[in-house]
Amino acid sequence: MKPTEHITCSLVITTYNSPEALELVLRSALVQSDPPCEIIVADDGSTCDTAKLVETHRAAAQIPVVHVWQEDLGYRLAASRNRAIAVAKGNYIVLVDGDMLLHRDFMYDHRHLAITGTFIQGSRALLSQEHTPKRIATKNISFSPFGKEIENRKNALRLPLLSSLLALKTRSLHGIRGCNMSFFRNDCIRVNGFNEDFTGWGREDSEFVVRLLHSGVLRRNVRFSALACHLGHPENPRHSLAENDRILEQAIAGKLTTCRNGINKYLAL
Repeated sequence: MKPTEHITCSLVITTYNSPEALELVLRSALVQSDPPCEIIVADDGSTCDTAKLVETHRAAAQIPVVHVWQEDLGYRLAASRNRAIAVAKGNYIVLVDGDMLLHRDFMYDHRHLAITGTFIQGSRALLSQEHTPKRIATKNISFSPFGKEIENRKNALRLPLLSSLLALKTRSLHGIRGCNMSFFRNDCIRVNGFNEDFTGWGREDSEFVVRLLHSGVLRRNVRFSALACHLGHPENPRHSLAENDRILEQAIAGKLTTCRNGINKYLAL
């Protein structure tokens, strides 16, 4: 029996008051060649428009679609992820942002590239801000390396054999992005999930990875598989970056393998 047959994937999609983008992400998630066992929308306090959208898809979907909402108390991405992962039924978590179009084989690639003792850092193609409104209007979820609106085209090219050969183990922190990442749920719980001391944009992904690496879980960079395309949008405010950098540096210097303020509070519920 192949090891991947033991892997059940929960797809966690983070969102905040962007139902138009989330609509496209859900559409792409619901037509996967290898569907996840569930889709969990991790909502950082959106208004009722998002809840209505999720309910529409839940009613029509062939797999569970779960909406995990928390009160809007500012940017609390770490907490919204933890709440979603805490209720996940799968033993493997695939994490994406709510503005990422997923290739039809996105879930297949994550599941078949998963290896015990590692996590996957995927890449992303970029859709220009200029062309994103048209995508939202037409609800077009497809993308190709030949599309004129696609930036960094090589990240939209799927070459599974080459991807497997290049997916080597590393301890690097360079280019960590939670918008396309996957890991075993037990590994996440062992390091106490994402650190909720992070508020405001920045570095919560890197600090989580630091603790995974310190606990013995190595990184594998996946290119030319697990393809996703990031819708164009303005950058988030970075007023919290200095404090978040400080928390990250503490985790690195202290060789931390866990955090105080993490997922465990939700696991006890």
